[in-house]
Amino acid sequence: MTIPYQIDVLIQGFPGRGVCHGGLGWSTVTLIQGQGRTILLDVGAFGMRKPIEKSLKEHQVLPSEVTDVILTHAHYDHIVNFTLFPNAKIWIGDVEMKWAIQQEPGFNPIPELYVQELEHSSRVTRVVDQEEFLPGITAYAVPGHTPGHLLFVLNNGTHDVLFSGDAAKNRAELLSRKVIDTDDAKESARSIELIWDKWLSKPGSILIPGHDLTMVLDQHHQPIYIGERAAGIRTWFSETVEDSELIDLTSESKNS
Repeated sequence: MTIPYQIDVLIQGFPGRGVCHGGLGWSTVTLIQGQGRTILLDVGAFGMRKPIEKSLKEHQVLPSEVTDVILTHAHYDHIVNFTLFPNAKIWIGDVEMKWAIQQEPGFNPIPELYVQELEHSSRVTRVVDQEEFLPGITAYAVPGHTPGHLLFVLNNGTHDVLFSGDAAKNRAELLSRKVIDTDDAKESARSIELIWDKWLSKPGSILIPGHDLTMVLDQHHQPIYIGERAAGIRTWFSETVEDSELIDLTSESKNS
């Protein structure tokens, strides 16, 4: 009998956008353990390195022990920390890499130098649509946000775990069937329908999005959150470093 994977969200994604300073880049990072593997699905932005390090220590995982890094797409807030895991095989979509490497440096979320490293690294294996590239983990093409974005569906026996990345970043996009920050709105709409089809295909399945809390469907097929949100910003608007203020970002009502 196959032993199910153990899945732990190391970093919660956050459904928000900076008003004056660009994207927050607070994306989900997930640890998947089982089948003799230690896997990270997406690895966050540069600024998330310390929280990732802390969370890995809490789960008693060394960076050198990570066997695989799976990347949903090539934006900076999902890929740049792959360099921290020297023994990991890197999995990314073939269509995504072909697209990303052709993009000229510009005012976009593609980290050009990291993409070049992925292009030339011997550790990288490219994944195609509907490929089961690791035991129980299958990739599905969900273009729109980027041309080669992938949805990953993990068959965990009685239920599936879906990793939608930024093809459906948050609960609002799932419910509205509309994606902000997309290269192709029509493609994104079709991709969200595919995500819903996969989510509904097995009762009790869990969805882990790119920028929100983990979700499960209730009896009316409405996404409900699992766990509590953790998000905030500490500010120094005073005259001493000892005097700071924490701005809580966990509740809609507190900030509306």
